Amino acid sequence: MYKDRIEAGRLLAKKLESYSNTDAVIVAIPRGGVPLGYEISQLLQLPLEIVLSKKIGHPLHKEYAIGAVTLKSSILSDAASDISPLYIEEEIKHIRALLNRRYEDYYNHRKPLQLKGKILIVVDDGIATGSTMLSIINMLHDEKPDSIIVAIPVAPFDSIKKLKASPYVDEVICPLVPDYFRAVGQFYADFEQVDDLEVKELLNKSLNPSA
Repeated sequence: MYKDRIEAGRLLAKKLESYSNTDAVIVAIPRGGVPLGYEISQLLQLPLEIVLSKKIGHPLHKEYAIGAVTLKSSILSDAASDISPLYIEEEIKHIRALLNRRYEDYYNHRKPLQLKGKILIVVDDGIATGSTMLSIINMLHDEKPDSIIVAIPVAPFDSIKKLKASPYVDEVICPLVPDYFRAVGQFYADFEQVDDLEVKELLNKSLNPSA
């Protein structure tokens, strides 16, 4: 178990030391991945970027993911095969509108970092099904990076297997792969929700260290 996201970020930073001061970019997934991403970016002296995604919930059980959406792409799991295409289309449209609003709020007219030709280290506080992470990887691949590394503190074995099977993932770093996995939060003593204000503050601190 991790004490909190800061401790998890520091542990991942140790695993990623070989990328310190290289042509790499830490790409954090809001909201929970941003405190880890910030910690790693500071320890390894690498720029911090964010990438937005949100799961598509099952119509009868919104917490159960049947896919995920980014600003540019979407991915569906096998569980979506019996779901109405109209429902999925409407959800993608709704989620993308939400992500666009969040994008404007987080970036505040700042231009995203150039990712082409870079080593991308994609960070989150943990993954469950892996659908959100895979949707993000697919989108990031379109940016033509040099390589994509996924760094997460905890995930179930099946999700790690899924990530490693992706043709776009060059390396997966995950220190904790438990036999019994119920939810990401069960592996943190402190798993308090990260809000939008904290995300914006950390992004601002990464861009303006003296702020």
